[in-house]
Amino acid sequence: MSAAALRVDLGNRSYPIHIGAGIAGEAALYAPHVSGRQAAVVTNDVVERLHVERVEGALRHAGARPMRIVLPDGEANKDWRNLDRIYAALLEARADRRTVLVAVGGGVVGDMAGFAAATYQRGVDHVQVPTTLLAQVDSSVGGKTAINHPLGKNMIGAFHQPLAVIADTETLDTLPARELAAGLAEVVKYGAICDAAFLAWIEEHADALRRRDGAALAYAIRRSCEIKADVVAADEREGGVRALLNFGHTFGHAIETAAGYGTWLHGEAVAAGMALAARFSARRGRIGAAHAERLVALLERLGLPVQAPAIPVERWLELMGRDKKNEGGRITLILLDDVGSASIVKDTPARALEDFLAG
Repeated sequence: MSAAALRVDLGNRSYPIHIGAGIAGEAALYAPHVSGRQAAVVTNDVVERLHVERVEGALRHAGARPMRIVLPDGEANKDWRNLDRIYAALLEARADRRTVLVAVGGGVVGDMAGFAAATYQRGVDHVQVPTTLLAQVDSSVGGKTAINHPLGKNMIGAFHQPLAVIADTETLDTLPARELAAGLAEVVKYGAICDAAFLAWIEEHADALRRRDGAALAYAIRRSCEIKADVVAADEREGGVRALLNFGHTFGHAIETAAGYGTWLHGEAVAAGMALAARFSARRGRIGAAHAERLVALLERLGLPVQAPAIPVERWLELMGRDKKNEGGRITLILLDDVGSASIVKDTPARALEDFLAG
């Protein structure tokens, strides 16, 4: 059964985050949102075999009429062509504005289903059922939805909050080790930017997290969601403090785009991006080198890459120059001030960044 839900406080658009083992099959969690409605389950061809029948059974017991939309797996498929597959399936089923989309999968599925919900008939409801660690701690919460463009990651999308997030920790039992590690990168991010005690807890429990200890994962997910819920409630549309959640992402998104979507998992690219951001913070005198290397060492212990691929400086700057946080043609970075503290930095000298990337 589910533990007590967290809540993302956004006034009349507030919603619960349910976290627990086995809860993807609990009809009572879906019923307030889907009863008497058509429920379009959006998933991919890997997750479909593992978890979708249980979700659809819960939806039926909750009084919904489920239909299924299956996308190909992988970041390389997070594009217009596959978004249109969702629209076409909804139109063929004569889905109306009371239809609710139910995203069952990782961040790609969640982002695409959320974007489809934001735009189909000018907006319908959706529920997130994240099945990867990265999606449970990050992408399913906060209402960011998007697809990728060949020139930049997540550059086309919308803010569209879900009705609920249902994070079943049992789905992590089927997650490949590489995907689990990718999710842990986002967990580390929360400690690095705003909770030194949580970062220390991750260091203490790194081995338990890697071996999928249930209690350790449950706490990591809950604390990550608590932090993100608080930040989203304070700054829903990333006009200020929410940008801190992009620590490592300006570098990381450039890595993903340069390498080709799907070559690096998102969490892997973020891990290498956090290592770069921490070391650049030290280079700029914001933190001590030992603090930067402490973060790098933790990422390595969790099985994550901390070295970026070889990318020419000009390509780095081109890709980072398209980041959504940038203003006035200047690259915005999230840099560390201390262990558990970060700032949004908009005045980094271009030459300093060039020299660092060339180093």
